[in-house]
Amino acid sequence: MRTVLGLLPSGVKLFAVVKAGGYGHGARPAATAALAAGAYGLGVATVAEAIEVRDLCPHDRILVMGGLLPQEAPAAVESGAALTVSSLSLALALERAADRHRVQVHLKIDTGMGRFGCPPEDAPEIAGFIAASKHLELAGTCSHFSSSDSDRRYTKVQLQRFLAAAQSLGVDPGLRHIANSGGALLHPEAALDAVRVGIALYGCEDARVRPVLSLRARIAHLKTVAPGETVGYGRTWAADRHTEIATVTMGYADGVHRARSGHGWALVRGRRAPLVGMVSMDSFTLDVTAVPGVQVGDMVTLVGRDGEGRILAEEVAAWSGTVSYEVLTSIGNRVVRIHRD
Repeated sequence: MRTVLGLLPSGVKLFAVVKAGGYGHGARPAATAALAAGAYGLGVATVAEAIEVRDLCPHDRILVMGGLLPQEAPAAVESGAALTVSSLSLALALERAADRHRVQVHLKIDTGMGRFGCPPEDAPEIAGFIAASKHLELAGTCSHFSSSDSDRRYTKVQLQRFLAAAQSLGVDPGLRHIANSGGALLHPEAALDAVRVGIALYGCEDARVRPVLSLRARIAHLKTVAPGETVGYGRTWAADRHTEIATVTMGYADGVHRARSGHGWALVRGRRAPLVGMVSMDSFTLDVTAVPGVQVGDMVTLVGRDGEGRILAEEVAAWSGTVSYEVLTSIGNRVVRIHRD
């Protein structure tokens, strides 16, 4: 958090994104650490996620970024969180539900992500309704970059569209924010009044930040298989020599993607050992022939450091055919989280 703040222009407010259980790390510990290190507020995807952390900071500094249905308006209002609005129909539903409440809303404008957000030409009408309403307050105006980490030209186009749309509202846009992690760290001109930083806070996708998480399990069984013998469902792997096989107590229910079957490595006693055979729901298998002294109970590191060895979430993502975000957020609920200062 402090590293990211140090890379932002002075005075920019930072919403620490702790949705999806703090990207798999634990929402409350992640939020607590980020706020202690200087975050202005928190970003979540759902009202339920806002309620989980609403005792940690002022309610209106918790921004529900995900899409809301009009019928969800009463619960959204009761949460006390700031709410993202992409349509006049949702703004109307929130106004009707607010009753005695004052609700802070952030108007989302679609500048090229093509997901949530109103068309720029509709933004003045929605902003005008919010500004004139009895119970709603336009606390911010936002958008979202689609490719801030890969397409500088299009990111610039989106920023220009957003600035023009915010200027066209005819009312005070409040906090203007469009930058995610890639936008905040790679395009400082896009920081504006506030940024919403997620993956970078967990130490991924930027070389200037340090990974936060280590993911580990233990070896529960060891056996030697002879040449020609197979391991795992579907008999997808067969030994070509006498091979020491370690069975590890973690599977695709815990976040070791089935796509990892036969792909990539894990660390045992500081050395890389290849995954062999099909990943099961509760276990996977390693070839530990080249790792001396392996014993039942030894720790296996799937993400993190062990001795001189290190495996990054980005590497695991490549082996799984996905992105580091999914590697982190797919870690299952039965995996015990241990948080250290």
